[in-house]
Amino acid sequence: MVQSNNGDKKNQSLLKPFQLTVKTEIVALEKILVWFETIAKPYLPPKILWECKLALSEGFTNTVLYAHKNLPATMPIIINVNFYQTWVDILIWNQGAFFDLKAKLAELTQQNIDPLELESDRGLFFMDKLTDELDYIRVDSDKNCLKMKKLI
Repeated sequence: MVQSNNGDKKNQSLLKPFQLTVKTEIVALEKILVWFETIAKPYLPPKILWECKLALSEGFTNTVLYAHKNLPATMPIIINVNFYQTWVDILIWNQGAFFDLKAKLAELTQQNIDPLELESDRGLFFMDKLTDELDYIRVDSDKNCLKMKKLI
């Protein structure tokens, strides 16, 4: 994982922010991927575009299946994509229970199992390997944000 350089972030201005709100429905994934490809093509080379789409797919799917599993389908999931000169931030907001992503990744790594052999959790490995920074934070008392940063 690449360490965040806060000074670097202050020196680079936001090129373009985007936001999409969808319902908690797995069928929204197709809409999200078309939207993301449309907004990202001018900013990302093809390989990084593909990696970001895969990480976004895994993050959204996990939000629907786990974070919002006990919430109504009308519960919104908000996706923010922010393009900078040398990186892109992808933020997926949910209103589910908090999840300790770092602890789960550490637990899975200690098991020393091929992620492809797992029935679940392999998406966490994919997101971790496809992004340069991956975090899951609690915001306020009822919101979580899956934060993915990919260097360009």
